[in-house]
Order: sequence, then structure tokens, then C-alpha cells
Amino acid sequence: MADLRIFSYIPNPRIWKATIAARLCGVDVELRGAKPGQLSEWLWDYDARPLNNVDRARGKELLRQSRTGFNTELYKTDGFLAAHPFGTVPAAFGPNGDIGIFESNSIARAVARLRRHGPALYGDDPYEASRIDSFLDVSLVFALAGQNYLLALNNNAITADIHGQARKAFTTYMAGMEAALSSSPSYLVGDDITLADIVFVAELCSFAREAVHLERLSEHGLEIIFQPDATAASYPTAIAHFDELCQGPAFVPDIAPFMEKLEARREAGFS
Repeated sequence: MADLRIFSYIPNPRIWKATIAARLCGVDVELRGAKPGQLSEWLWDYDARPLNNVDRARGKELLRQSRTGFNTELYKTDGFLAAHPFGTVPAAFGPNGDIGIFESNSIARAVARLRRHGPALYGDDPYEASRIDSFLDVSLVFALAGQNYLLALNNNAITADIHGQARKAFTTYMAGMEAALSSSPSYLVGDDITLADIVFVAELCSFAREAVHLERLSEHGLEIIFQPDATAASYPTAIAHFDELCQGPAFVPDIAPFMEKLEARREAGFS
């Protein structure tokens, strides 16, 4: 039985926080899910799976009003909602599904606490752990602006104001990371990789999904925010750290295929 089971739409850069940490720490993580548009045809549960005829026959017992990111009713069990009171994904469960863990940073923390070997991803003492938490909390602020921006692009509801808020969040986040790494370029906290570094990579990959919407941005007279060359020129230490981490063995399985597709999309859009 896996140490942790995660149900989510796939690909989702935010669950990479947990999968990357798991590879580094020897934790067994089981991942279940499908593309975002397919999750309305799944049963949301510890035993998440594509809907079958029995599930559909239960009808009103399972149907719930969807929230952010979905525009249809979803099939969620009472057990899922007991474990995940906000009803969102990614949704992680401990063995047997008795305990639910929600929000991607908390799921990553769970992996770090389950560590069997490898780096102490949550630091060596309470002070390092608290500094790591500081980076994780700042990343949540950036993530919220990024999520609003990407959802607006997905729904063709992008405005100059939403784009401006996303740009401000991006520059604030990157400037902070650049400042933190300028005094200690190897890692954000301490002398080895921690959750702070992993979350930084995952959130930047998540924001990079704006490249899927180059035409839509152009239609609205807006520029892509995360332009690799320009960003590297403005934040050289932070981007060098990002690039180096992305090439690490624990990162490559998740990030390489994803970023290759985005890079091809960028090149097609800028040609």
C-alpha cells in the first residue's frame, strides 16, 4: 500500500512538489487522475476511478456543484468530502483513505515528514523549517495570482487588469527569489535542497502554462509574461537555479516532457 495516494487532474505541476520530494526521500506516492476535462467523468473518492454504471445510478447521492476550474456537476462521495471539506484537487489520502490532506504545499510537507532517506527537505531544525514555510507561504500568494490568470486565459475571460496583476505577482516573486539566491546561490535554505526549492520550481512551471495561450494573449494585445530569455536577463541567479534543478534526476521525469511541449509551443508562437 502506498504511503500517500493523490487524486488530481494531470498534468498538474503543483503535485510535482510531492512526486519530486517522494523520489528524493524514498516515499511511495500513488497518483490517480486524468486530464482536467475528463474529471467530470470520474468518481471523486479515495478509490477515485472513471465512473461506472453503478456510480451513475446513484445520481443525486453523488452529484455536487462544481467549484473553481470546473463548470459541471461532479460526482463526489461523502467520504471524499469528509476527508476534503473544500472538495478540491489535488486531494491526498493517507493509507486506507481515513485522513485527507489538501493543498499542494501541505501534501509536499507530508511527503517530507514521511522521509525514509535522502535530504531533510523540511530542514534540520525549527528555524530552518520555519524559513522553508516562509518561502512556501510566499509561493501561495504567487500561485493565487497565477491561477486567476491561467483560468481567465482558459475561459477566454482575460483582461488587462488580470494580466497586470499576474505580471506584478510574477515580478515580485522572481525578485524575492533572486535576492534570496544572490547571497546563497546553491539552495534557498541551508546547504541542501529543501521543499523551498522544489516548490519554487513547481510554481514557475505552473505559471509557464501561459505559453499554451499565445494566440489568445495576442488577440487581447497582451504579451506573454514568462519569456525565458528576458526573465533570465532580469533574474539570472533565480533562473540558473531553476534550470539546474529541472535537470536533476528527481525532477526530470515530471518536468522534462512538460517543458519540452511548452518550449515547442513557444517556438511555434514566436515564429
